[in-house]
This record gives sequence, C-alpha cells and structure tokens, in this order.
Amino acid sequence: MRISNVYIVIVVSSNANVACAFKFVVEAVALFKSYFGGAFDEDAIRNNFVLIYELLDEIMDFGYPQNLSPEILKLYITQEGVRSPFSSKPTDKPVPNATLQVTGAVGWRREGLAYKKNEVFLDIVESVNLLMSSKGSVLRCDVTGKILMKCFLSGMPDLKLGLNDKIGLEKESEIKSRPTKSGKTIELDDVTFHQCVNLTRFNSEKTVSFVPPDGEFELMKYRITEGVNLPFRVLPTIKELGRTRMEVNVKVKSVFGAKMFALGVVVKIPVPKQTAKTSLQVTSGRAKYNASMDCLMWKIRKFPGQTESTLSAEVELISTIAEKKSWTRPPIQMEFQVPMFTASGLRVRFLKVWEKSGYNTVEWVRYITKAGSYEIRC
Repeated sequence: MRISNVYIVIVVSSNANVACAFKFVVEAVALFKSYFGGAFDEDAIRNNFVLIYELLDEIMDFGYPQNLSPEILKLYITQEGVRSPFSSKPTDKPVPNATLQVTGAVGWRREGLAYKKNEVFLDIVESVNLLMSSKGSVLRCDVTGKILMKCFLSGMPDLKLGLNDKIGLEKESEIKSRPTKSGKTIELDDVTFHQCVNLTRFNSEKTVSFVPPDGEFELMKYRITEGVNLPFRVLPTIKELGRTRMEVNVKVKSVFGAKMFALGVVVKIPVPKQTAKTSLQVTSGRAKYNASMDCLMWKIRKFPGQTESTLSAEVELISTIAEKKSWTRPPIQMEFQVPMFTASGLRVRFLKVWEKSGYNTVEWVRYITKAGSYEIRC
C-alpha cells in the first residue's frame, strides 16, 4: 500500500486474509500519525525508528493483529514521537479505560457521561442506483443504505433497534409464538455493523442491540436488490430529424406519496457535441443548454409526489462533412433528494433505550433517499 511517498509491504507465509492485512495497515498508519503529529512520510519514519519498533511489538503478535487504539497504547508507550515542524498540535482527548479495551468490554464508550437532556438521533440514508432501458424496462436496480446515529445519553445505556426486515420479524414471531402482523417486510443483503453491535445476540435473536459510542457514528450499512420502490420514472423521446435538427421530449413522473416532495432535482439530458442552438420549454423548474457538459440541464427546486413535469426542446446542430458516424446516445442522468422516503421500504419499528437509572429519552428518526447512479437510456 502506498501512503504519500512510502510503500508499506506485508510479508505472508501462507494464504492470509487480504482484507484483514489492508485494514491492519490503515489502522497502523493512523496510529503512527497520532504519535508523529499527523505526518507519515520518509522523514517521520527516520526520526521515529525506535518508536516504530516499540509500537510494532505491541500491535502484532505472531502474525495476529492486537490492540491498535492510539488512546490505549499511549497509556503504556508514553514516549512522544519526533514531530515535524508543520504537524498539528495534539488535542487533549479523555483517555478511555485500558482494562476495558484489552478485555473486550465496552472500549468505545467512557463511563461517567452525563447529559441534561437525553436524546438519540437516527438517520436512514439511502442511495438508489438504476439503469433503465429506453423502453422503460429495469436493467439494473439496487439500494445502498446506511444508518447514522448521534447519541447524547448519560451513563451506560443499552439500545435495541427493530427494523421491518423479513428475518428479524420471523424470528420475533417465533420467540413470541404468534404470527407477524401484515405489512411490508424487506430482505437485507450484505449487512455490516459497527463494532458496538452485539453479534451473538443478532445471530440468535436477529435484533440489533448495542451500547452506543458517545456522539456521531455509523451503526450499519446494507444493500437491497429486490422490491425497490423507484422514486422517479423518466420517459424520454429523442427524434433526429436529418443531420441538423433534433427534437427532445422528456417526461419525469414522481412515484412517491402525494404528501412528500423531492428537493434539488436535476435532470441531465445529453445532446451531440455539434449543438449550435437550443429552444427549451418546461412545465416546471428551469432548463438551459450546458455546452461544457454537452447536455440540457433541467433543474426543479421542489418536485411534489404523484405529479409529472415535461421538457420539450428543439436542438439545432452544426452540419459537418467529417462527422459521418451516428451519435452514440449517453444515458439521461438524475440527481435528487427525497426526505421521509426510503426506496427499500425500510422502516424503524422501535428504538428502545435501557439504562439502570431509568431516565426518559427523546428519539428522533429521519429518512432520506438520494440518487446514486440513476441513469435512463434514451
């Protein structure tokens, strides 16, 4: 792996886990940077040669990665690194409990936290990726999502999150020995969790239970390939009238609920390089020809649900003798954000907070769907 002007090489004696090796390198570099004041280059390595050997002795034993937490290692390797004159000054962070970290207990949260108001903010952020043919059939479609959390909770709380995923609901009905309530269930693929999630409990009960870190963190990531609700349908018609004229008609229809709306909608409709002049008409928003990107840029600030907007354009082209090959049409691209809508249909069923002092908490949940690679062939 190359970091600035340094190559890091890992030697393996057998078929090792490659992902683990790369992760180890990234974490080790972050550790070195915290000792060297943010710099990791040839000079930093030369100046801190002895310290690097000391650290390597602690972070790997017999080829197995050990503790790479800078806060913990600084408790017993107290030697300060030689800092470059341009490095940032170290920030005084509260030191976590080393015993907790090493024994595998809750090392990501320090004890004794206290807040006047106990609040939890949970955001489900999804990106829709779509490739649609010119006839309206879906060629490729998936959703990548993440659950972001911000916790301001006193003490050592235990949180339990329930989602409307198929496996979790089936397991719950099995435990409670009663049928699940009717409603949309979804199948999550490729789920990855933050280290705070209790995986043993997830495997047995299929519920996400965890002791959260203080502040902001990413609880989980997931992907969904089936049953995706597309927020927009695009119906393009492009007619090439001879070699000097083109007619473009694009209809965009919002499929989400009538009470919802999309923000910052941008539709990029490709046109040939030899475009000379365009005349545009839109039912909502504003449209103009962007010569640097060879496209018609149509922007709608607020797009209500269950409505449709159309763009009609006449494009005049420069007639060229050399250009004999036909124009290969790039796909139409879309950008948007739809608050309080999830393309996967994922919903938070419950978010429970337990703490021994029994305080009351306020939970806030938000949903937002953005465009990933949202393309329609024309």
